[in-house]
Amino acid sequence: MLAGIVALLILALKVSGLSNTVGDNGYIVTAAFDNIGGLKVRAPVTLSGVRIGQVYRITLDVTQFKAIVAMRIDANQRQLPADTSASILTQGLLGANYISLKPGFDQTFLKNGSAIQDTHPALILEDLIGQVIFSLKSSGGKQ
Repeated sequence: MLAGIVALLILALKVSGLSNTVGDNGYIVTAAFDNIGGLKVRAPVTLSGVRIGQVYRITLDVTQFKAIVAMRIDANQRQLPADTSASILTQGLLGANYISLKPGFDQTFLKNGSAIQDTHPALILEDLIGQVIFSLKSSGGKQ
């Protein structure tokens, strides 16, 4: 009975995403974003749709007023080019945010402590709707 309860607990942690799916032998890279939307710690980091890491920590750079996102990348992904770009995307229309990495063509690779320079912030649905409404109002008034 006790083994069954432990097995259910482990299964629940795996399904919920609360368990650490990236080993401690991974490495940390950072990226600065203008807007991270609803990105959370433990959000997936993907490459071509495959999960290769997770968001480790989110802090605010008070000098540049940017969000600094630290990502723990799995140790077997050691050959990400140094010019890799990072984008914050949304799973589905109203899903959770995650980071998608797109490799570049550099011959040097990201390593522990590296910073990704090319970043693309999250698209905020409310901002897009506001821009559409504003453009409709401004074009409707001119005749």
